[in-house]
Amino acid sequence: MSWQEEGYQRGMVVVAHPDDAEWGCAGTVALWCAMGWDVVYVMCTDGSKGSDDPEMTSQRLVEIRSREQENAGKVLGLSRVVFLGYEDAMLQPTLELRRDIAREIRRHRPDILICQSPARRLAGEGWIGHPDHFASGEAAMSAVFPTARDRLTNPELLAEGLEPHKVRELWVTDHADQDLYVDVSQHMDTAVKAIQAHKSQVGGEDVEMYMREGRRRGGEKVGLEYAESFKRFKL
Repeated sequence: MSWQEEGYQRGMVVVAHPDDAEWGCAGTVALWCAMGWDVVYVMCTDGSKGSDDPEMTSQRLVEIRSREQENAGKVLGLSRVVFLGYEDAMLQPTLELRRDIAREIRRHRPDILICQSPARRLAGEGWIGHPDHFASGEAAMSAVFPTARDRLTNPELLAEGLEPHKVRELWVTDHADQDLYVDVSQHMDTAVKAIQAHKSQVGGEDVEMYMREGRRRGGEKVGLEYAESFKRFKL
């Protein structure tokens, strides 16, 4: 059965940095929101390191990037953006991070959760991946299974009134073995506007070209104009 036929109503995206979700799955999120879903973003880090400006400070950058992510969320129609506040460029897949992601899973109870891949891919040129991405992916997958599911893990979450929750599906971005292609052809304008909200990170016309070209290549594989691809796990 396709995911559209499952009757899902809630989605969550867990990523390392502000703008990661827009690069990875903005079209899919725009589609979910257009379908009336309740969609939440969880940002693991504070985004405090992503600037080449010698006049920029980490404190200012946190404020800027948080505001940009909130603005992107408004473009997409998110219900909420959660900032866990771990230090950018220092993220590790710790038990604490796993617990904090599980807390949000139990709080918002998504049917589908999208996360980044925990594996480094060394194909192609010009991009070797960010260690924070791998850390957030590993922690998110471990939060989905088993932490958010198991009643006896992190009993402090029960004390907070957060009952266990079983995520129905996990979708992983940037996976070497993609097997799910989501048609985002009707939502590319929204996806582009969302990434353009991250003004401190992107600029000029190139960002739209990159967004559209990557999704055009994905669509060509399955006969669609634009598609976003994932590795899908039905849990």
